[in-house]
Amino acid sequence: MIKLLLFIVLLIVIPDSYAQQGISAVTVTTNPNGSQEYSMTLQALFIMTALSLIPAFVMMMTSFTRIIVVLSILRQAIGLQQSPSSQILIGVSLFLTMFIMAPVFEEVNERALQPYLEEEMTSIEAFEQAKGPMREFMLSQTRVKDLETFVQIAGQEGVYADPSEVPLTILIPAFVTSELKTAFQIGFMLFIPFLIIDLVVASILMAMGMMMLSPMIVSLPFKLMLFVLVDGWNLIFGTLASSFGMGT
Repeated sequence: MIKLLLFIVLLIVIPDSYAQQGISAVTVTTNPNGSQEYSMTLQALFIMTALSLIPAFVMMMTSFTRIIVVLSILRQAIGLQQSPSSQILIGVSLFLTMFIMAPVFEEVNERALQPYLEEEMTSIEAFEQAKGPMREFMLSQTRVKDLETFVQIAGQEGVYADPSEVPLTILIPAFVTSELKTAFQIGFMLFIPFLIIDLVVASILMAMGMMMLSPMIVSLPFKLMLFVLVDGWNLIFGTLASSFGMGT
């Protein structure tokens, strides 16, 4: 999986001219006195840049953003500040992302990575093949309004006859915007039942004259019980997976 992510990011970062020339990572220069000097070329810089972009790629071009935002909203809706911890939420989000994106990554592996490793196609051809599945995934989750907004911001109105022609520099921010909106919509629906419990508990405590007792302390066990009784984790993970079209 890491090799596949690195391959995709490298194809995005390394310019076409360098890919065609096949620049070596280290060059050796022989001085007139017979000594040799070693220097790193720009390719090493591109590789380091690609490694630093892998987290951004995972967060911004996959299902990770929607999942982590929904899980964070869920934790706050229940009223738990530190449990599950942020590390656990990130870990769960990463594995759910791998599960949801598995068909896309497998298609990229078959169409681009394996032929490229077997030297059946050039890096430019592999890049074009790798873009296809990722573009299809992002377009399927991007709202037309968000896409039109970023096309307008880029000053490219009327340039693209079809959404599939939009470059990744415009598609990616539009995709992230759509993901955030969808995550907030799901989070809003999750908040409602827990909010109702908080209101009911607060009303009962006020009616009993227990003004000094925090409603959050009393409502937390009931919210946890409700979440467990309805098999909340199963519902949340199933909803997140189906929101990307899985199982349909």
